[in-house]
Amino acid sequence: MGIKSFQGKRTATLTKPSQPILVSDYMTKNLITFKEEQSIEEVIEMLIKNKISGGPVVNSQNELIGIISEGDCMKQISESRYYNLPMDQNNTVQKAMVKEVETIDGNMNIFDAANKFLESKRRRFPIVENGKLVGQISQKDILKAALQMKGNSW
Repeated sequence: MGIKSFQGKRTATLTKPSQPILVSDYMTKNLITFKEEQSIEEVIEMLIKNKISGGPVVNSQNELIGIISEGDCMKQISESRYYNLPMDQNNTVQKAMVKEVETIDGNMNIFDAANKFLESKRRRFPIVENGKLVGQISQKDILKAALQMKGNSW
């Protein structure tokens, strides 16, 4: 007498196709932005108040024109000390910001974005659509995405 199966007839298991996890799903949309005419002192106050390390610089049409970071502000402080002067009130974001900004596509897979962070050594990437700033993804956003996917297959 042969062994009988107590599980019954087996049916093929259906696997639903996994949806790509996109940058746009995890990017920050409510951004603190800066204007090029703002003083460095204002930027420093906003960075400290909002506990952020930098942010995008936009014009009146919300087009990305640069990015300013704590490091850019530190350079201004260092230069004023070098000349033994108080920080110049005329030091504006326009003079200190980085104008060559690398952006990332909101439709990029979150894993490709993580790889881009590793390759570039950047802390944040702005997301631009149709010339307008729509969001920003940071390394911390990537980590949040990884925690939410915990238990799922990658």
